Amino acid sequence: MPKSASSKKAEAINPGPPSVATDYHPNLPRIFYSKVGNQTLRTAIWKGTDKGRGKRTPLLFFNGIGANLEIAQAFADTFTGRDIITFDMPGVGGSPDPSFPYRPWWVAKAAKQILIENRYTKVDVLGVSWGGGPAQQFAWQYKRMVRNLVLCATTTGSTMVPGKPKALSKMISPKRYIDRDFLAKNFEALYGDAAGEGVRDFSINMVPPSVKGYLFQLSAMAGWSSLPFIRRIRARTLVIMGEKDHIVPVVNGHILNYALKDSRLKIIEGAGHLFLLTRRDETVEMIRDFFGEPEVPCPHVNPMLLPSVAAAFNHKHDVSPVPAT
Repeated sequence: MPKSASSKKAEAINPGPPSVATDYHPNLPRIFYSKVGNQTLRTAIWKGTDKGRGKRTPLLFFNGIGANLEIAQAFADTFTGRDIITFDMPGVGGSPDPSFPYRPWWVAKAAKQILIENRYTKVDVLGVSWGGGPAQQFAWQYKRMVRNLVLCATTTGSTMVPGKPKALSKMISPKRYIDRDFLAKNFEALYGDAAGEGVRDFSINMVPPSVKGYLFQLSAMAGWSSLPFIRRIRARTLVIMGEKDHIVPVVNGHILNYALKDSRLKIIEGAGHLFLLTRRDETVEMIRDFFGEPEVPCPHVNPMLLPSVAAAFNHKHDVSPVPAT
């Protein structure tokens, strides 16, 4: 049956989701492997596409616990003015299991090696949740390489004010990365963000970490705190917190803001732990304003399964890739 003129017009306005990721991702990352001592780390670099006048400072991105690098694509889609560099922790995403226990100083050292090997000598640094620890460590350990520091939903480490016991108890296990039904059922209780689109945005490119990788990453922060050196961090710092975060209460943002020498605090009302996804445009606008970047369009992009995700399932556990829906 031939289509009417009105239906053809509707399809032109809203043609529906593309069949493959490259239909809507003109800026997929270059993914490769970096060797740091005896450990191999899966690494990604997104190249900046709307640099405007002059090249902007590259951004080093430290992800949350158990989170593979593809989850950063949602951030890269709307923050496209600069190169973005990140990597999977040992046993996470496509990185092989850790060969030894590690600490935040080693994560910072690995990041520096990756930057130097790819000819980056000056960066802005962004740390999310667990990644806020290595971000602070890097900003102190390699202060000459850091221009600005952004800390999202994070703490000073073991000296943090803990979140809700119900949420923290679910953080001990990587089950939310393995069981999509479990994630959907517990999403709001765990993160404080409303379920719905947030679940899909978070889970569509999610690769379950290995049990060993997750436990080693969890234990890496045991006993670590940034308080002994935080006053010596020179970088201008933006601290962003979610008002309804069940994992990292807002008071931790106040502690960071008080302890850091040159910082400002922004609290997103009604937001939970995953505001970089659930309140992405608002968060990106805050960061751009902090960096002093000119305003650029931030079109909404529907998340889709990236082609690199299936290849990242290299851990020896009984988990099969979760298909995109």
